[in-house]
Amino acid sequence: MSHTRPIFIDTHAHMNLREFRPEPGKAVHRAAHAGVTRIVNVGTKVGSSRRAVELAEQFEGLYATVGIHPHDASSCDPEALAELRALCEHPKVVAVGEIGLDFYRDLSPRPVQVEAFKRLIELAWEASLPIVVHDRNAHDEVLAILDSECPDDLGGVLHCYSAGPDYLPATLALGFHIGIDGPITYANAGALRKVAARVPLDRLLLETDCPYLSPDGRERNRNEPAFLPDIAGRIAEVRELTVAEVGAATTANALRVFPRLRL
Repeated sequence: MSHTRPIFIDTHAHMNLREFRPEPGKAVHRAAHAGVTRIVNVGTKVGSSRRAVELAEQFEGLYATVGIHPHDASSCDPEALAELRALCEHPKVVAVGEIGLDFYRDLSPRPVQVEAFKRLIELAWEASLPIVVHDRNAHDEVLAILDSECPDDLGGVLHCYSAGPDYLPATLALGFHIGIDGPITYANAGALRKVAARVPLDRLLLETDCPYLSPDGRERNRNEPAFLPDIAGRIAEVRELTVAEVGAATTANALRVFPRLRL
């Protein structure tokens, strides 16, 4: 019997935010001790994208994405796009994101969000990178834009998937993967557990979205990549798999979705 510890990849973290200053190395060490050997830090504006790249240069296990969150869509001007385009050339930048639509908080006007989303998809296509999509209360609009704007081979992930099982077939038909985060451990997450049970195993990705969305039982702690096995454990229960099987499958998926990622 093998006693090899499962290996995990946290495909969506925000260690580039102030919550992880001044000692991100300690969180990286805790993650590695938990079997999380690779972490993708996600940009939400030009500054945090730049910081994600800086961290990727400091730590072997860290990678980066660059993008503009829909909350900050109003900042998606030609100057910002030019800087993101330059950052995309870094070998450890694995995707363009976090991009998309947020019609829940509406911190940028909806037409501005839509235009920024389209421009950032275009940037990803130019850079030959997949996308990391934020979708909150905008499921129809997000799927319509992905359908109309994305080349067939662009691909990526619907981050922190919240659209429920009814939207799953359409999302999968567009070739996107499904990111599952800490909310799957919450008592009221029945719809998300249905999604985790139904999505093909080769289309699942694990995410913490740290420092947000701590798994159940860790609410008093700042979320961090070391807690990713909690999420894998709940998915394993739902799918009647071992945690090692979930780890192996989602790690293989991450390496396929983000070709610049390396173990």
